Amino acid sequence: MATIALSRPVAPHRASSVASSATSSPAAGAAATTTTTTTTITLDTHPTPASRPVPVPNKHIPVCPPGPIPQQEPTTPPPSPQKEDEAQVLSSLLFPPDKYPCEEMGHLRIYKIDADDVAAAVDHLARQPMPDPSLVFPWLHGLHPANPIQQAFFVARKRSLRRTPPCLRGITLVKADGDLNVSRLKGAIAPQEFLQPASARSSSVPEFLDVDPKEGFSVRNFHIQPAKSAMTSDIVVYGTGNPADDEAARTLAWDIAAAQQRWRDRHEAMRHPLPRYNTFLCTSRFSDFEDRHPHLVSVNSAGLLTGQVVDFFHQERREMYEMTRASEISHNVWLGPTPEAGSAEEQAYDVLIECSDAGRLNPAAVRAVAELPDDESKQYHIEFPSSGSILPPSWPRAAEADAIVDACRWIYNLAHGTRPAGPSPGALHADPNAQYPGTESDPNDTTLSARPRKVLLHCSDGYTETTMLAVAYHAFATGQPIPDAWLDLHVNHRRNMFAYPSDVALLTTLAPGLLRASPRCPDAILSLSSDEAVASALQAAEPRWFAAFDGSFPSRVLDHLYLGNLGHANNPDLLRALGIGQMLSVGETAMWREGDLEDWGEDNLLTVRGVQDNGIDELGGEFERCLGFLERGLARNTATLVHCRVGVSRSATICIAEVMRRKRMSFPRAYCFVRARRLNVIIQPHLRFVYELLKWEERELNRPLSQGGYDGDDGCDGVGRWKRELEWAEIAREIALMNRPYAR
Repeated sequence: MATIALSRPVAPHRASSVASSATSSPAAGAAATTTTTTTTITLDTHPTPASRPVPVPNKHIPVCPPGPIPQQEPTTPPPSPQKEDEAQVLSSLLFPPDKYPCEEMGHLRIYKIDADDVAAAVDHLARQPMPDPSLVFPWLHGLHPANPIQQAFFVARKRSLRRTPPCLRGITLVKADGDLNVSRLKGAIAPQEFLQPASARSSSVPEFLDVDPKEGFSVRNFHIQPAKSAMTSDIVVYGTGNPADDEAARTLAWDIAAAQQRWRDRHEAMRHPLPRYNTFLCTSRFSDFEDRHPHLVSVNSAGLLTGQVVDFFHQERREMYEMTRASEISHNVWLGPTPEAGSAEEQAYDVLIECSDAGRLNPAAVRAVAELPDDESKQYHIEFPSSGSILPPSWPRAAEADAIVDACRWIYNLAHGTRPAGPSPGALHADPNAQYPGTESDPNDTTLSARPRKVLLHCSDGYTETTMLAVAYHAFATGQPIPDAWLDLHVNHRRNMFAYPSDVALLTTLAPGLLRASPRCPDAILSLSSDEAVASALQAAEPRWFAAFDGSFPSRVLDHLYLGNLGHANNPDLLRALGIGQMLSVGETAMWREGDLEDWGEDNLLTVRGVQDNGIDELGGEFERCLGFLERGLARNTATLVHCRVGVSRSATICIAEVMRRKRMSFPRAYCFVRARRLNVIIQPHLRFVYELLKWEERELNRPLSQGGYDGDDGCDGVGRWKRELEWAEIAREIALMNRPYAR
């Protein structure tokens, strides 16, 4: 299908959830500052080089300021060091290893284990409570002795906090050949993720990788957690079962045993003895796991996901699909994600209009479909520009403005099976004094001309690229002003949308033309003589919340729960319009106009104070109070906004805890649930918050059924006894992999 490419520079846009103020590097004091923009995609506070072009993907990883530098003493100092036997929280079926056959090579040992014993040990570990966060942080953050920034921020002068916690004993499964795309067990990692072979060093002894960051500051070092967990775990090496693979697994097992011994020797030299961790070699074939323990198989021997182990990527896609599945926003016009090519879902529509960055503004393509003879056997695919890709015109009758109004008009005709009797709005604007047949009384008169067509407005995720067109069309089809149409789509049609500030300006400019061309144009608008007069009338009637609106509503996580940022919190009129009557502020407080607090009611506000996004301050102790406040709002039939500064870490942590309780979900599923519903902004609870949520899972899902405990679904063994779906290292690894495409 021919398209007309209109050359137009793409406007830079700023996601509403990213703070625009400057943030200081926490370690350098007041030395250097970094101006944070939406296009700064980073997990830490390193500045983005000015010379590098900053990409604007559909999702953004915002910078989360850690707050002021902590005092010399940590905010939440850990208790006094315990003896090893007192601090040993996680018990393991692999320790002591006396019952397993042993092979010796000098002072090294490896133990043999079969699939049944591996499954039993993994299952046992999943039921053990994790150590208290104060015992494992800040060590899990990564405290390299050559990184004064990270050291100074977390440990001050307490050298004891740098030591490896003796309370940890996990199980790390290692696939000998390192290929995790096939025959992967639950939580398995590759050798290169934690082990440096002897050939890579002048030393003849293999060593654990030194993964702690040597420079910079971050509280989100999720990528180093598998390696750090391997250092404090019994390690099980497995292969596929063929002879060559078995020999490679045996060689690897001895290398790991040597690395464990070197790790232990270094700690003893520093007078910091560790528990003895051991290496195990699995003697079973991978097919034994597939046959007898399928719940441990993540990827089978054919390279296919089994669905037995929760996968973050696919879980988020599943939640995204549930959230954005296509729905009718106007007669015969649907909004949703791009359907699979050739699927029954795709075949259900007559016309599919895809919004994308590569789309071109060409209303003639829509008109051509409307004017063609009706053929039910044909399906039409039309492209359209994405949200954020068209600058607001500098005058109301610009070509782009007319083209968008024309497109809405022809979509309406397609959906209703009508054809306009008069000219297009663009023609009227070109010569408002010209006469057209049939337009003397009403240029919007239409006549029935064809079968009504079912139209789908779609994009890859179901909301990002389509938001501008969806709002414009809804305003045209209903005769509502832009703010009312936007709110109607969200509140009544339950569509979640994300737009950019440039879209707000564009739609505001389009509003007069859209309403005057609308077949449902209000009489008060029809009586006005020009677009300028309509614009003035619309501005006078504009709701107060729209003046501060930047294109994104706070994210609806559950019907009674919204997640947002400080900008959303500072717009109480918007919150009321969305049906939000309570606000929970986590570490940040809103700045309202005089009188807003009295109108809102102080009892409808709750503030959690003294919690910065610094990897030190505890939030888990506030869960009960915060969730009780959310329960109060639910009982009063009102929604609650939970916010912090950026709306991705502290407030997201509270929302995940609420989803875990309300929907009886394990942490991995609740995390993906909230992540999908935060729309274009990626939630970023830091390491300690994620760990605290896993401790919350222990408490919530391990309660007796009579007290609202787990009901036997995902994350449970099927008989009502709780166990973790995934261990800490695998969860951190999945989060790091999920964020990698956007951290560029």
